[in-house]
Amino acid sequence: MGIQIGAKPDSGFDDPLGMLKDCHRRIENFLRVLCVVAERARGRKMAEEEAEAIEAALHYFRVGGERHTADEEESLFPRLRAQGVDAATGCCQELESDHERANALHAEAETLYRRWMADGTLGAADEARLSKTTDELSRLYAAHIRVEEDVVFPHAAKVLDGAAVAQMGEEFRARRA
Repeated sequence: MGIQIGAKPDSGFDDPLGMLKDCHRRIENFLRVLCVVAERARGRKMAEEEAEAIEAALHYFRVGGERHTADEEESLFPRLRAQGVDAATGCCQELESDHERANALHAEAETLYRRWMADGTLGAADEARLSKTTDELSRLYAAHIRVEEDVVFPHAAKVLDGAAVAQMGEEFRARRA
């Protein structure tokens, strides 16, 4: 990704909650690519620049998105559950369900985009499916990110001690090694 002058630098492993928020911004950006291309290129072959942007977005969700989900489900959520707080535990279960739904939607979007790139066009039914899929992803992520950033992450910042946060950061680092 390009450098934006004046932009806040990404958080490091010493700030795993910040890393999760930074990842949310990348999710929003790559999701926007999926949505915009589905709408603007409808009925025609994708331009080379559009196809490259789609490849980057699909790759991000396959690699970075999977890593983000693991960061939450394997590092953050278990620590919140260990605190025994019902509200956080309930949120975690809902968020894990969202992850499963997002995975299914991403698989659908990838299948349709791959078909589009291979065949040069999509039929009307597949265009409608892709539009529906990207719309659903947008709604899902908007609500999901709002819950995490407004409820779960602030709660985690209050209840997790420095050792737990440091451990999470090391787990995040290991996933990226």
